[in-house]
Amino acid sequence: MRYLLLSACLLFALTISAQQNDFQKKEYIHSDGKKLPYRILFPENYDPHRKYPLVLFLHGAGERGTDNEKQLTHGSSLFLKNRSAFPAIVVFPQCPPESYWASVKIDRSTSPIRLDFDYSREPNWPLVSAMEVVRSLMKDEGVDKKRIYIVGLSMGGMGTFEAVYRHPKLFAAAVPICGGGDTQRYEKVKTSFRVFHGDADQVVGVDQSRKMVDALQKLGNDVTYKEYPGVNHNSWDNAFAEPDFLSWLFSHARRKARW
Repeated sequence: MRYLLLSACLLFALTISAQQNDFQKKEYIHSDGKKLPYRILFPENYDPHRKYPLVLFLHGAGERGTDNEKQLTHGSSLFLKNRSAFPAIVVFPQCPPESYWASVKIDRSTSPIRLDFDYSREPNWPLVSAMEVVRSLMKDEGVDKKRIYIVGLSMGGMGTFEAVYRHPKLFAAAVPICGGGDTQRYEKVKTSFRVFHGDADQVVGVDQSRKMVDALQKLGNDVTYKEYPGVNHNSWDNAFAEPDFLSWLFSHARRKARW
């Protein structure tokens, strides 16, 4: 029995290692010398002369670091197992431990945490760097510029809202999961939003998504919202299990995209 258990553990570890090898390790150096690690998944039999959708995936606060691995904890397996059905270039940057994707002040003394967004500030350098990775891929790889998407959970959901705000003519679709944003500064954009949140979230309160959805809808934006009853902070598990999660995302295209 012990031998079987050890064999199973070894097989699992080897499987995880093999999967991680599909995500190439890269690093972006910001203008001030700071480094942003990222992983990139290319389609099977990638042909740089073809045009593929590009997805930017922003992880949550728990996956921050410098190991260039933890950011694959959530979401990476979804894109990997659907690699044939939905060939795309998928980028997983890793935010450093001391920073955030979004321009937000966070008070963790309350539950849910208190969030104060302010898009009037300069964007945080990790978000700027992640977007520069997107720009370089648009220039150097086979990217369909009409089909650029962004997905993010928790802290990454906050970064998703802000990235669309700062690049209103770029993304065809955005999926912020249990995030939030600056409701005062948004305008109408041609990005389609699909927002998810659990109504029992004790980390990022569900009101954060509700307020953003309300603000976006009042501006005439294309927004779909799904709220999961009784679900706490890990609503990304529910969202990723939606049977049309990827088909909805990849069905969107802009008539014209600009940086």
